[in-house]
Amino acid sequence: MAETPDKKYDARGLICPMPIIGAKKEISKLQQGQILEVLADDEGAAEDFPAWCEQTGNELINIEVKDGIYKILIRKK
Repeated sequence: MAETPDKKYDARGLICPMPIIGAKKEISKLQQGQILEVLADDEGAAEDFPAWCEQTGNELINIEVKDGIYKILIRKK
């Protein structure tokens, strides 16, 4: 079953640490249990977002990579 995001954040064109900073700002607008979808093209996203989720307690649902674009789904703690 695919998770439907409650909010989307487009971080394409941004380099570390900006995708994380932006995602932190966007996820703060969500209620507990809601899902944020992040689109990023910075290769560091594949390592940065799992680490950030571990640090913050948010749940990393999935990371997909297609044509150099990372699609990251995060459930707010």
